Amino acid sequence: MAERMVGRPAPDFKLETVSGDGREFKWVSLSDYREKWLVLFFYPLDFTYVCPTEIRALSEAAGQFSDLDTELLAVSVDSVHCHRAWIQTPEERGGLGPIRFPLASDITKKTVSDYNILLEEEGVALRGLYIIDPDGILKYELVHHNDVGRSVEETLRVLQALQAGGLCPMDWRPGDALL
Repeated sequence: MAERMVGRPAPDFKLETVSGDGREFKWVSLSDYREKWLVLFFYPLDFTYVCPTEIRALSEAAGQFSDLDTELLAVSVDSVHCHRAWIQTPEERGGLGPIRFPLASDITKKTVSDYNILLEEEGVALRGLYIIDPDGILKYELVHHNDVGRSVEETLRVLQALQAGGLCPMDWRPGDALL
């Protein structure tokens, strides 16, 4: 059984990224996101079918996350060069196109292992999404089968609930009363 992660310090990472336009490479670590919220999400592979629908939807909502003082970081086990090719390939040819956050490479699979989402038999990550607070504490974890994409709306709702500073009942929405 996997060890509980929610409520504990998020596992540290150091990953190489490519910018959302595919032009710049740099290294990031968890400490680079201190004092901001981070939505860290993992996807199986570049040049696939469900992954670009999620990444494009999150990119379209990047402004809403930014308004909540939140950064987005996508991670797969592909190399930064594969990420760059995916970003720079036109959508009609299976490419991702430009996005508004970086793609990180976990080619060693250390980070996907640390977050307990490595499918060892396939060598890829499950769809894992983590919300990490400004102090580096993991506040939310969602992991599910790779056949199903995640919800931007639900991710925003949970983020806002975590930032609300109180107890949020089921189906809480921004503006609703806290318990």
